[in-house]
Amino acid sequence: MSRLTDSFRNIFKIEELKDRILFTIFCLIAVRLGAHITLPGVDFSQLDKGASSSNSLFGLYDLFVGGAFKNAAIFGLGIMPYISSSIIIQLLGAVVPYFQKLQKEGEDGRKKITQLTRVGTVLVSIGQASGMAVYLQKENVVAAGVSPFFFVITTVICLTAGCMLMMWLGEQITERGIGNGISLIIFIGIVARFPNAILTEVQMVQTNQHNIIVELVLWAFFIAIVAFVVLLTQGIRKIPVQYAKRVIGRKVYGGVTQHIPMRVNTAGVMPIIFAQSILFIPTTIAQFFPNTGFGDFLTSFFSYRSMGYSVIFAIMIIFFTYFYTAIAFNPRDVADTMKKQGGFIPGVRPGKHTSDYIDNILTKITLPGAIFLAIVAILPAFVSYLGVTSDFAQFFGGTSLLIMVGVALDTLQQIESHLTMRNYEGLMKAGGRIKGRTGIAGY
Repeated sequence: MSRLTDSFRNIFKIEELKDRILFTIFCLIAVRLGAHITLPGVDFSQLDKGASSSNSLFGLYDLFVGGAFKNAAIFGLGIMPYISSSIIIQLLGAVVPYFQKLQKEGEDGRKKITQLTRVGTVLVSIGQASGMAVYLQKENVVAAGVSPFFFVITTVICLTAGCMLMMWLGEQITERGIGNGISLIIFIGIVARFPNAILTEVQMVQTNQHNIIVELVLWAFFIAIVAFVVLLTQGIRKIPVQYAKRVIGRKVYGGVTQHIPMRVNTAGVMPIIFAQSILFIPTTIAQFFPNTGFGDFLTSFFSYRSMGYSVIFAIMIIFFTYFYTAIAFNPRDVADTMKKQGGFIPGVRPGKHTSDYIDNILTKITLPGAIFLAIVAILPAFVSYLGVTSDFAQFFGGTSLLIMVGVALDTLQQIESHLTMRNYEGLMKAGGRIKGRTGIAGY
């Protein structure tokens, strides 16, 4: 414990690291403040009456934006339009030659992709803001006397501007702060719900609705799940790569053995987001057919706690895990790069044989990763049967826990890099370094 305390003290001895952490905290505070500033024309007193259901597409959206959607705040769209635009650009990079060319052009290509992503963010924001304006009007939370046309225009402008401001804050955190800014904005929105979830559990124990022993067992189970998710996030399969010696002028290059780290969960949290978004569509459609056989069937079958929902959800996660892994990791590109640099896997011929070898290993390690990911995703539904409140149950797995663990590990890894670079001890013992995730896809 004393060693860990010394490590945290060392953080504030490094002026640059201290400034980065304080800047990050300042930006995240600004994000949380924006989540409580209500849109113009909205009657705040009517928001609780028109709150969206947690078992809908709106509830999923509200989870990622830290309650800003339910608050009808100027940051109500969160950073999700930017995430959607980034995913679209990334998927286009797998099928459209123009985007494939940009991905291979280095820094210039990256700048162009960033510019296109920003343009896409504006377009997605306008579309989603228009939908949110219509939804708020339907929920009767618009103040009396406000023109519907004026409300739609101001809502679209404020929400789009709020999303662009959050995107800018995320980029500033990445550049001048610590950690991945976009991921941290999503992270802080999810974590903001955690204190209320704990408070609810404490109140249920105080009112004798929960037994203290059962509550302690639940917390022990929660800690075990967090540890399991950390192992899933950190798990890798190392493929050894040998580089031949090359003499260029008077210098000798190569002659070293490295490895390709193949993650058990290459796709990160994206399979859950894809599957959850699709499965929330039927329940959203059911809202347009109230008190009908068709609407009741969709509501019951795709209920969050139904067995049919859990089975379909798990199958879709396994499918999307393979799908997204195939997009995020291309064995052929890895094999070609190794061949150009004079690298080879011992016992495997360069070129197509290397590509097939890597693809075979990737397929094998993705299966247990996909199954474990599906188990983690459906855990909150089963935990809710034990009497755990819905607010606390969502932290027993699913999107919330995976994002929290992934972003926390990535941020700690960057802090540790700053410490070790300046000859301070890191947050972990030697040989147990934190391996974080970077980028939006992995969170």
